[in-house]
Amino acid sequence: QVQLVESGGGLVQPGESLRLSCVISRDIASIYNMGWYRQAPGKQRELVARFLGSGVTEYGDSVKGRFTISRDNAKNTIYLQMNSLKPEDTAVYYCNAFYNGANWGQGTQVTVSL
Repeated sequence: QVQLVESGGGLVQPGESLRLSCVISRDIASIYNMGWYRQAPGKQRELVARFLGSGVTEYGDSVKGRFTISRDNAKNTIYLQMNSLKPEDTAVYYCNAFYNGANWGQGTQVTVSL
């Protein structure tokens, strides 16, 4: 199985930035489908950003132009740079990697509030 550990969440004000990290327990160069999802209270989990292989990335409509997904294969880590945060970005953010099935981290809370 694959273990994923997220970090970097916290409480920020609108307009500020955060960077989330997800350390994955195997060589991510062999994992083509991985990324970030989020779930707000009372809502379904939704895609934030993900890698689809061959350098292709996909973003949720609500974060396009504000969030950027990146990876460091040497560190087996993926990142989510979140800029211009809004209160509606408040959610638990989950790292996901598809390897012998879907694997999820425990989540990290992001709260955007004055």
